[in-house]
Amino acid sequence: MRIGELSRRTGVPVPTIKYYVREGLLPPGELSSPNQAHYDETHERRLRLIRALLEVGGLKVAAIAEVLGAVDDPSRPLHKVLGSAADRLGGEGVAGDGAEADAANAAVGALIARRGWRTHESNPAAADLSRALAAMAWLGHGAFTELLDEYADAAELVARADLGYVDRRVAVEDRVESVVIGTVLGEAVFNAMRRLAHVDASARLYGTGAEEGPGELEGPGGSGEPEGPS
Repeated sequence: MRIGELSRRTGVPVPTIKYYVREGLLPPGELSSPNQAHYDETHERRLRLIRALLEVGGLKVAAIAEVLGAVDDPSRPLHKVLGSAADRLGGEGVAGDGAEADAANAAVGALIARRGWRTHESNPAAADLSRALAAMAWLGHGAFTELLDEYADAAELVARADLGYVDRRVAVEDRVESVVIGTVLGEAVFNAMRRLAHVDASARLYGTGAEEGPGELEGPGGSGEPEGPS
């Protein structure tokens, strides 16, 4: 297909497609003349992946380039590809200091050891968790660390589900791409489902049935009436 057709199929503007090619995110099309290139379904698939990582996964172009580099490296084990994708999800804040930060770091280190997780405290996700716990402690909610094992139980269940999906893919390229999708977009899926579950749990725990507020479930018509059994 011509670049215009590729643009129509994916919703990515032609100048953006050319930018992705220049940046190495998208392989160049096959030249049919000095000023004309043709693209195929592999370009369309890659563009859809880039767009999803950018718009839903929230990754920056530089991070996407690193992730796709891992995807395109045939010698890279799936575990390393997953690590490359997961590392791009983390925050970029500077590690804090003080009593709260020290306590948070200790709590995260103890969690990793207690769960027997085959990772290290230097993992970017561990640093993100430490920063979040330190911020909660600074706000007077240091007791939140008491919930870490319950969160870990849920996280392990979700991780097994993610990788179970990857194992169902047959082609190697499908499995590698599935690792990235399950890691980056799966994060967005889980966060959205967690918010939905919060609304439901809050309604069940604190709702009186007589008052309605912004946190209550609404039906399709926006009437404020929750759907399903009460």
